[in-house]
Amino acid sequence: YFADFKDYSDAITASGAYDNTDSLYIARMQGIMTPVPLTYNREVRSAIERFCSPNYANTFSYAYYYFPMIEAEFIKAGIPIELRTLAFVESGLNPLARSKAGAAGIWQFMPETGRNYGLEINSLVDERCNPLLATRAAAKYLKSMYEQYGDWTLAIASYNCGPGNVNKAIIRAGGDPKKYTGSFWDVYAGLPRETRSYVPL
Repeated sequence: YFADFKDYSDAITASGAYDNTDSLYIARMQGIMTPVPLTYNREVRSAIERFCSPNYANTFSYAYYYFPMIEAEFIKAGIPIELRTLAFVESGLNPLARSKAGAAGIWQFMPETGRNYGLEINSLVDERCNPLLATRAAAKYLKSMYEQYGDWTLAIASYNCGPGNVNKAIIRAGGDPKKYTGSFWDVYAGLPRETRSYVPL
């Protein structure tokens, strides 16, 4: 899929038909076939430009190693492979990454969440640092959040701040979490600041 998109993207660039960066980015995003709704706005442009920085070149090289495994697990789980990029945002694809808050691994699971999704975490073993097992747990989490919200952008938001905060944002926006049909952008203002940046990334 990526090779096809790269050919499409290169053709867009070579055509010279786009007179500014925004129109070029929009055309490229329209070429991505995905069930994840892609919105283009100032926040998304900022995220694109951040990841176009040469500072990320080395980190992106890890994708050649980890993305095929993540894609295979996501296909088995029946969730969009595009969600693989969450591991990049979470940990820079570093399976030994640890946060000050206590999250660990390629998917940055907190201990309680990791255990809830089947990962063994004790004084001898921390399966959050096992890329394959952590990916399976992340797939279960994302799938369960999609089943709850019916929207991938809200599932992604939930991965960052938890369903409790997403539900609060829905209520602040005048919705009912049990039958909400909107998206992340509809509840954007009610979400934690970090999550407002996270989904565009």
